[in-house]
Amino acid sequence: MFALNLPAFDARITQRNGKNVIFDVIRRRYVALTPEEWVRQHFTHFLLKEKGYPQGLLANEVQINLNGTRKRCDTVLYNRDLTARMIVEYKAPTVEITQAVFDQITRYNMVLKVDYLIVSNGLNHYCCRMDYANQTYVFLPGIPHYTEL
Repeated sequence: MFALNLPAFDARITQRNGKNVIFDVIRRRYVALTPEEWVRQHFTHFLLKEKGYPQGLLANEVQINLNGTRKRCDTVLYNRDLTARMIVEYKAPTVEITQAVFDQITRYNMVLKVDYLIVSNGLNHYCCRMDYANQTYVFLPGIPHYTEL
């Protein structure tokens, strides 16, 4: 797989039906090991181990209803009252982070109305904080620690 701009972790990879799968600690099961999944697993471990995010408040592949269509948010961080707090969108390392990627996560946020949006392709990571009062957002210099949210 690709070398990423994220800390390494002890990935549990095996084969099922001739295909590589990786254990997802959030979903507690093996999932297909695609380049995007490689990024998701590294990033979720980064959030858990380096940034102190509680595992019980993270969910992967969260289904939402957007204008009558089912969509899936890659990762959602919840508050303790189970309202959504952050959406994370992943792309494969070969996919450039463009305006279209931000447009995608912004559409998801029309439903969830979170405080933070993160986009990562495993090499580049962007985090912004929403400012609903002024109808804008501010890019942060890095990914905040859970206690800084």
